[in-house]
This record gives sequence, structure tokens and C-alpha cells, in this order.
Amino acid sequence: MKKCFAAVLGMALAVPAFAQMSPVGLWRNMDDKTGEAKAEVRVTEEAGGLKGSIEKVLKKGASPADVCAECTGDRKDKPIVGLEIIRGGKKEADKDVWSGGKIIDPENGKEYRASFTPTDGGAKLEVRGYLGPFWRTQVWQRVN
Repeated sequence: MKKCFAAVLGMALAVPAFAQMSPVGLWRNMDDKTGEAKAEVRVTEEAGGLKGSIEKVLKKGASPADVCAECTGDRKDKPIVGLEIIRGGKKEADKDVWSGGKIIDPENGKEYRASFTPTDGGAKLEVRGYLGPFWRTQVWQRVN
């Protein structure tokens, strides 16, 4: 009886974790070279797919007045805080992967094709950017 109760309790506690298996939320990304926190990015889901904007800059030496000087188009010279860096990306059928989106690196203005995969019960987000046949993956940590 105790084992049955423990199993039911374990499943009940796991349900909220599955509810977090989405890129929607607030994420902290890290600098690939230093391992230090760079920014907090708020990801939302809208009819057209994912949308992610920088909510807070955490990088040492960054100023709230910094703009995306290297960006092009509608993001050119826009403030980094509030900058929309993720556009698009829809959930793949039967997978916890959102693909078909784009992500921009505000430090160099380059835009990459992107996919987003929640891992560790939704506590982490694998953000993979593609440029041609090359790709790079960052792991973001959920803030909330």
C-alpha cells in the first residue's frame, strides 16, 4: 500500500514539471566564453510563434542606454533592453521542440535560424542557432 501511495504521489508531483516543458517564461542566458550571466530574456507564445525580448541586461559593464548598433532593419539602433531577439518558432508535432524560428545576437547583429528545446523538466532551455550547415547551442536557465 505504501508503494502504491508513493507512486501516485510521485506522479502527482511530476505533473507540474511537465507543464513547464515549454520555452515560455523568463530565461537567463550565459556568456559562452566567461560562463557569466548576460541577460534575462522573456519568451512568450503568440499566434505567429515564439517571441522573446531582453528584459534585463546582466553583463558586466553594460549600460541601460546600450543599443543594437550592429542590428539591421527594424531593430537597428534600438535599446538592448526590450529588444526582440526571438521571432517565430512553432512546436513540432509529438516533440518538445519549437523550430522554424529566428534569433538575433545583439552583440554582432547576426540573425540565425533557431530551435528551442526545454530540458531537465523545463528548468533549462537548449537554444540552437543555425547558420548554413553550422550550429551552436546555448543552455539557458529558467528564472521563472
